Amino acid sequence: MRILVLGGTAFLSAEVAKQAVALGHDVTCFARGTQANPPDGVTWVRGDRSLGRAAYEDVNGSWDAVVDVSRDPVQARDALERLGPGARHWTFVSSCSVYADHSVPGADESAPLLEPLPEGQAGTPETYGESKSAIEQMTLALVGHKAHIVRAGLIGGPGDGSDRYGYWPARFAANSEPVIVPDIPDDATQVIDVRDLATWIVHAAEKAWTGTYNAMGDVVPFSEYIAESRRMAAGPGTQPGAEARPLSAQTIWAEEDWLVEHGVDYWAGPDSLPLWLPSDHDGFQARTNRAAKGLGMTLRPWQETLRDALDYERSLGLERERKAGLSRETERRLVGLLGKQQA
Repeated sequence: MRILVLGGTAFLSAEVAKQAVALGHDVTCFARGTQANPPDGVTWVRGDRSLGRAAYEDVNGSWDAVVDVSRDPVQARDALERLGPGARHWTFVSSCSVYADHSVPGADESAPLLEPLPEGQAGTPETYGESKSAIEQMTLALVGHKAHIVRAGLIGGPGDGSDRYGYWPARFAANSEPVIVPDIPDDATQVIDVRDLATWIVHAAEKAWTGTYNAMGDVVPFSEYIAESRRMAAGPGTQPGAEARPLSAQTIWAEEDWLVEHGVDYWAGPDSLPLWLPSDHDGFQARTNRAAKGLGMTLRPWQETLRDALDYERSLGLERERKAGLSRETERRLVGLLGKQQA
């Protein structure tokens, strides 16, 4: 197959390109390559999607499959209008953030969506869900009969640049100081391994499968995820020279209201606690993945994803500055405050 990946230099799109090449497909990656190069074995066409439809001049033509991970509706429409007519199959990687209501666990693909971003408006981080909703709508309008829309949940595994899923095992592995953990033992976590998601995307392109699906992992209680993160952190891992270390001296389960009161953020960003969500988000990490599994999506054990995420964290450095999670300074301050309260 001739497969065009719009991207191919970062995380999921790079993994899609890598796996497609390994299966013997003729893969072209259309990307600027400002931060990384595409995987070995692909044809790399350098291009900047911000230039509009003219940017696709060197990749225009017939493709057996196109994979787009865009979050900008303007750029997505340019690609659809320029490349859609010549594509046999079109995958758009959307997000569970397109849903309007995140309060209901077990919700399926029929749940209401956010209003799409208005026509012609560029996406921003603040309008991520609305942008993905708009791209879904235009994808269905322009190439709907050959569209595979993948509503991904949190993606984890090696290569994750968001610093979210790997935060907890990395934190336990970094040192034996007390660790602040939100007191949400029964809350759901739901991650899909980037390698499993990429495998399913390539397989769907090979089979020309279409439709809209939640591409998410199985639900794991937060307490189990934390316990496994702590256990794995005590082991040596698989990085060269890694040594076993003792379990963290103390895990401090902090009440949610107290964390909010002291400036800790949900989910992501500086001084946040990853995988912790507001109380009206009970369904955000608990949507059904039944339909995607019925269409051939297979998932490795979540413990394997966690182990490989920790190995990746170790390769980057456990004490590095992070995009998500508490800084050491903030965590020590919070531990001190809790200690004074309990004294």
